[in-house]
Amino acid sequence: MATKIPVTLLKNPVHLLSVGFGSGLATKAPGTFGTLAALPFWYVLQFLSPANYIIVLILAFAAGVYFCGETAKALGVHDHGGIVWDEFVGLWIALFLVPVNIFWIALGFALFRLFDIWKPWPIRVLDAKVHGGFGIMIDDVLAGVYAFLVLQLCFVLS
Repeated sequence: MATKIPVTLLKNPVHLLSVGFGSGLATKAPGTFGTLAALPFWYVLQFLSPANYIIVLILAFAAGVYFCGETAKALGVHDHGGIVWDEFVGLWIALFLVPVNIFWIALGFALFRLFDIWKPWPIRVLDAKVHGGFGIMIDDVLAGVYAFLVLQLCFVLS
C-alpha cells in the first residue's frame, strides 16, 4: 500500500500541481484519474499554435521535473502513484495535433494509458533506473510519444 498523501500537503501549490489538483488522491487508479483530469487542460491547449503547444509541453515537463521531485521528497517515496503531473504531460504529448473528436481523444487516452502501464522498452528500463523528478516524468513522456506515434499512424491510415 502506497503512503497516503496528507491533504495538508496540498496547501503547497507545488504539491497541488504534482497530484493533478487532487486527481491523484483517488484510491483506485490514480494515474487514470490524473489522465482524465488532464483532458480539460488539453482542450484549452487546442487553441494554441503547434509551436506554442510545444513550448507549453517543454515548460510543463521542466516544471514537472521540479514539482514531482519535490513531492516525492516530501513523501519519501519515489514516483508515488498519487503524483500525476507526469500523466498530464504524457497525455498532452499523446494528443498533440489530434482533432477535437471523441473517437481520436478516446483512442489517444487509451493508447497513452496502455503504454504507461505496459512500459515497453526503454520505458521500463528508465522507470527502474532514473530517479528524482526527471525519472518520474520521463517514462510518461515516452509513453506519450509512443501513443502519439501510433495515434498519428492511425489517423494517417484512416
